[in-house]
Amino acid sequence: MNQFQGGLSRPLGLAVLLLLTLTPVSQASSCTNANSPLVVDNRSHVVVMEYEAWFGPNAVTFQGSAAMPLLQSADMQAVGGGYDSADPVVIQQHVAWMEHIGIDAAVIDLTNDVSCIFNSEWFVKKYLQNFNSCRVLRTDYQNIRDNTGNLYPAWSRLGTPLKLIPLLGGIDQNVLFEDIDGKTAFEKEIEYFGSLMREHPGRNVIYQGKPLMLIYLGAAQDPNPSDNPLWFQIREFLRNHPKIERKYTFRMMAGYLDSQSGLWARQRTPDGPVEINPEYGFWSWVDRLNPTCTLPFCPYYPSYTKIRNPAGSRVENFTASIATAGQSGWGCPNFDALPYCPDDALRFGEHDSYATFASFMAYARQLDPIFLIIHQFNEFVPPDEGFDANTDDDIESANLWGRGALDAIRHQIKLYRNQTAAEESR
Repeated sequence: MNQFQGGLSRPLGLAVLLLLTLTPVSQASSCTNANSPLVVDNRSHVVVMEYEAWFGPNAVTFQGSAAMPLLQSADMQAVGGGYDSADPVVIQQHVAWMEHIGIDAAVIDLTNDVSCIFNSEWFVKKYLQNFNSCRVLRTDYQNIRDNTGNLYPAWSRLGTPLKLIPLLGGIDQNVLFEDIDGKTAFEKEIEYFGSLMREHPGRNVIYQGKPLMLIYLGAAQDPNPSDNPLWFQIREFLRNHPKIERKYTFRMMAGYLDSQSGLWARQRTPDGPVEINPEYGFWSWVDRLNPTCTLPFCPYYPSYTKIRNPAGSRVENFTASIATAGQSGWGCPNFDALPYCPDDALRFGEHDSYATFASFMAYARQLDPIFLIIHQFNEFVPPDEGFDANTDDDIESANLWGRGALDAIRHQIKLYRNQTAAEESR
């Protein structure tokens, strides 16, 4: 969930795939119908991958990234290599890999600088002159929007059973400022994805009777509604726009809830995963897991949400990660160099095992969530991604770890599905 890193301009060339032979599209996903939405209820076990379609010569580039994806596109070579998220061959390979590891859907991230993307020039001049380089990078941000929206027709043409869940931006206060047309950027982003979801209903995840959208709030959240924090304003906006609420199911998502005890259901030093107070119901984008660290806020355990209804209760969301940074980032005292921070949870354990992810997945099997979210497929860029394989939480095949992450995640998802299948057959 990185802030935008601008790329250099270059006309789009012929997209080619270097270094790899395309993996055939498989049918490993538990979701088998390509033309119908995935309907989720309180008995479901859905595995979802966080995914970014940010990359391109006029969008985000891989310059400055420690890891380089093995997939390459011709139009990216002049800006340091990597791939273009609009490259049809790259899209096909990503779908094949995600099917292979056994997920059901992807959360597609369009959360940064939403007002810069969707609002008018009038709005940009009035509110965004000095905001995140909007005047300079507006076209680049809009290319990211186009790449993300393109996943709907592109995945539909491939006939994949995988589904898409939009992740909307609720980070910046200006997403609730009205544009000259009387609409907010938050409303316009909902309309943008809503149009794609209507056009491609087979890509949707239906939850509580409506297509599901997620809203990313950022990391630290003020737990006091009387302070009128942005999450509360967004909730009120939706409540005051019943036509929108009637169309979609919304869930809010935040980061590092492991260290925000004011949001927990119980105020205590944890000895296992922490439940989020249902007053907030925030899903996790990423949480730390480090039960042995001794710094302030330690020990770290990931969060989960629980829903309750007349039929009983069920964990609604739990998020598992490949690696997690400490409070000060990946490196201490220098954020981009060894030694590692003492509260990191690194990618590799003994014998290059994916120990951190295995620990997260042990809790996933224990909690049995409706939505198990995997953090994450392909962010690549700093500062969220660090300086070596241990300090990068991406899964996609890359030069620093090869195909190993795909195999490790596939194995853990298989263990998870085997357990849930066994429990359902009892």
